[in-house]
Amino acid sequence: MNHTDDKDQQQKPSFGQIVLSTLAAAVGVQSDKNRERDFKAGSFKAYIAAGIIFTAAFVAVLILVVRTVLSNMG
Repeated sequence: MNHTDDKDQQQKPSFGQIVLSTLAAAVGVQSDKNRERDFKAGSFKAYIAAGIIFTAAFVAVLILVVRTVLSNMG
């Protein structure tokens, strides 16, 4: 096995790192080190999927909160 292949495998962001990067992007904070890791070794498709999932979950939570507040008001 080639050592460069091993190094590339180690540099790819893990599932947890993708989730944390997505949350950091939603809040608007990200370290330069993590941003460089994401752009150099990250999969474009993984970040798009994480963004879509996060957005859907965020909207669902907002809808749940609004419905709960409205049902408690009247």
